[in-house]
Amino acid sequence: MYQTDALNDPKTVLPTMYDLPSEDPEEPGVPDEYHILQPRLLEYTFHPANYSPDEVFIATDMNLYYDVRHTAWYKRPDWFAVVGVDRLYEQQDMRLSYVVWQEGINPFVVVELLSPGTEKEDLGQTLRKAENPPTKWEVYERILRVPYYIVFDRYTDQ
Repeated sequence: MYQTDALNDPKTVLPTMYDLPSEDPEEPGVPDEYHILQPRLLEYTFHPANYSPDEVFIATDMNLYYDVRHTAWYKRPDWFAVVGVDRLYEQQDMRLSYVVWQEGINPFVVVELLSPGTEKEDLGQTLRKAENPPTKWEVYERILRVPYYIVFDRYTDQ
């Protein structure tokens, strides 16, 4: 059997990447290509003047445990840096996560790259139920008191 009708251009009749979600609704904020490349740029350019590279820990999409009373609670920033802590855990192992109560030093900077599924929480525009863990904003601003919490929207450059 032969096709006799002209083929329709898939770009005009089928959904494109702009029409389809780039996140799993069950796990919003899952990285797209931008969320992979931007943290690399941040890592390559973050060099605090008063610290050697061995005294700076940088992480991308790593669990950040912050509450000793609720040890299962964590946030997973797109990118964060801690200054004044050894790059390696106990000067020997690569980290599996960052546990604030073991390290004794909170992150210096946290960067969230806006995603449709996490935008409201990243910007501190969500409320939580009392039985739920605190929002990102509450953790970074009120609990950890991170000096620099940066939320960046790549579409508006803000």
